[in-house]
Parts: sequence; C-alpha cells; structure tokens
Amino acid sequence: MLRSLFSGISGLRQHQTMMDVVGNNIANVNTAGFKSSSVVFEDTLSQMLRSAGAPSSSVGGVNPAQVGLGVQLGAINTNFGQGSAQTTNKATDLMIQGDGFFVVRSGQENIYTRSGAFTFDTNGNLVSSQGMFVQGWQGTNGTVNTNGPLTDIKLPAGMLINPTPTSSVTVAGNIPATASPSTLTLGVTAYDAGGIAHPLTITLTPDISGGSQPWPYQVSVDEGATNYSTGSVLMFDASGNFDTALSSPATGLVPVALPDGTALNIDLSGTKQFGGPSSVAVTAADGATGGTLQQFRIQPDGTVVGIFSNGQKQNVAQIALANFNNPMGLEKIGATSYRTSPNSGLAQIGIPDSGGRGDLRRVRDVEAQGRDLRAEACAECVQGRRVASARVDPRGASRERLLDEGESDAAVGAGHEHRCAVQAATRCAALGHGPSLPLRHSR
Repeated sequence: MLRSLFSGISGLRQHQTMMDVVGNNIANVNTAGFKSSSVVFEDTLSQMLRSAGAPSSSVGGVNPAQVGLGVQLGAINTNFGQGSAQTTNKATDLMIQGDGFFVVRSGQENIYTRSGAFTFDTNGNLVSSQGMFVQGWQGTNGTVNTNGPLTDIKLPAGMLINPTPTSSVTVAGNIPATASPSTLTLGVTAYDAGGIAHPLTITLTPDISGGSQPWPYQVSVDEGATNYSTGSVLMFDASGNFDTALSSPATGLVPVALPDGTALNIDLSGTKQFGGPSSVAVTAADGATGGTLQQFRIQPDGTVVGIFSNGQKQNVAQIALANFNNPMGLEKIGATSYRTSPNSGLAQIGIPDSGGRGDLRRVRDVEAQGRDLRAEACAECVQGRRVASARVDPRGASRERLLDEGESDAAVGAGHEHRCAVQAATRCAALGHGPSLPLRHSR
C-alpha cells in the first residue's frame, strides 16, 4: 500500500513540474526570441520480485517480475525551432532566419540571445533591451576585418566620413560626324584631398584645318580662368572608334593636377564618332566631400551600411552570430539569454549566412513563437489534470468509500470523469482557447 502511495506522489510531483514548464511557456507567448520547453519523463528503479530464469530441459524460462517505484524527471528540453516573424517597423530590430544567436556583452562576459530587439543608446552603442552591447566588428574607412576580435557595434550621432579625392573621370558617348563640327563643353565637379570642390570644364574643340574628316579635337580642362590641361588630342579612325595611334595621350587618359597636388585622369577612350545626334557626356566621376551619417541599413550578412550626407555609402560595422554543436546544452540565465555550459560546446562565431549560421534577411522584425502554445498548453493541461486526478483517486479506496455510502459504480465513474472535464475546460477557457464547458452539479 505504501509503495503505491509513494509512486502516486512521485507522479504528482513530476507532473507539477510539467505544469510549471507549461505555465512558463504560456507566460512568454509574446516574448521576443523566447524558446518554449518540453518535459521528458522516465520511470525510476523497479523492485525485483522475481528474477528471470533460463529455460532447461525440464522447465521453460521465466521472465522477471518487477514493480516500478514511480516516475522521475528525465529532461527539460528547449525547443529551438524557427519562430514566426513579428513586424515592428523598427530599423534596429533584427530576426535570425535559421540557426544561430546574437552575441551580446555583459561586463566581461559574452552571452547569447535569439531576441533581436535592439536600440541605440546615447553614445551610439547598439544595445539589447537590458543594455548589453551587441557584438561584431567595427569598420575602418569602409573596410570591416571579420578576422579580428569582437567589439561593440557603434554608430555615434554625427559620425563623419572623410572626403575622397577625385582620381578618375570618364567621358563616353557619340561625337557627331558632321561637316560642320562644333565645340563641345562638358562640366564635372572634382574634389581635392581636403574635400574642396573644383567645378571643371572639359572643352573639345574641333580642328578643321586639315580639311577632311575625321576631325581631331583639341582637349582642354579649365576651372574658370585657370587652365589645368592643354595639348591633348582626341582622334578617331575611319570607323569612328578611338584612335590610339593618333590620339595624345594614346591611352585617352588626360592628366589633370589640382592646386593642392591632387592628380586625376579624364578618360576619353570611350568616345565614338558616328553619324547621328550627340550623346557625349561625363558618365562617371569618383570623389566626394566629407559627410555626416544620415541613416543606415543592415544587410542579410549583418553588414551595417552607413548612408552619408554627401551621398556616399560605407560599410561601418558587421554584426556577429554564434552557433553551437548542442544548442540545447545552453544554460538559460533570464532576459531570453543563454550562456555556455560544458555540454553546449564552444561558441562558433562568424558572420551571418555562413558556417551553418542563419541570415538577417528579416530586418524590422523580431522572432515570435511559431507554435500554437495555447492549443498545446490546453492539451497538456488536460493530460496533466487527468494524470493528477487518477493518482489522487486511483479508483481504489475512494471508490470503495463511495460504494459503501450507496453510490453505484457507474455514478462514481461519471462523477469522476465530469470533474476532470470541468477542470480541464476551465483551464482552457482561462487560456483563451475555446469556450468553457457548461457546468452542472455532480455528486
């Protein structure tokens, strides 16, 4: 008798643990990055009443006779399946599509989370809702070294980008082949090393002194009254293509030196001379003045691209992700965060969308629960309640007591089942999963 009571009590205790886990899952149904848990039970040791016997010539074999001594907790597993996307329209909210964890720093410790609900603090640090620093690699002049140590991701307000001197200007298009050519002028802005703008005028003057086509064009580059380049000649062959033999320079690269010594080339080798309208124009020019950070965007590989007031874009940082050989071995530490344990393995840190790590394609989203926890929890509540009821009233002493008082066996069974149904339905209704059952009096 005592053995059966102790077995029943062990069941109550362990199913209370299951209900605790279910309750925690329900409580965090709207927690970004939360991963639900499930309970695994296993039986305890069994008492041997009779050992197994091998068959012989005179008697057959017999199986062991054992009585179980109850149930115990086998494991509480974290379900790291992919959650659904919950749109927030916040530029710093990120969602990992696939495996992996964000790396955040708390003091001197790196911890890990699936919650991408980030924001910037007053110093421009990208931080979690708990103020932990998001980790990655900071860029230098547009280059991000992902082989270096992790550091805090930072985009300070008023971040500046240095000016870029102009080194190349490209001119291309058609210069009309006509008997009466006219002078062509093109404008372009070049920048010196200090970011000072220089509005240049490129003049192509036809030389018709030869009396026949194709006409050579004299090239000059000026800024107002200041001339930067003369003596260059643009020439075309009989097919209308750039003539490397007669043009000067032969490469078509007209050198220009700005007052501070900044050297740039104007490339004319892409020009043609055919019949038809003129289409010659400056098609490309590098260089820019200095600028301040105006906005940013985050690429699927975690690269943070800054967009500056001068129209330039530059890689300013890259967010890191971590993966583990055994994510279920991570230890929960609250705030939807985890730390490593002896069974999780070391963090394998790298860029998103590589090495088995997921990507960050879902910007302005956070990860919500992908499972229907209400239906799942309701089913577990029903199951847990039935188990608990069966252990409290195993149709033993309680049945005998009621039968002694005149209740029929059918009435006792009906009352028991009705109580279980009412209690389970009430719990489901509290969870918002379907209407509650109508209650009736039972004896």
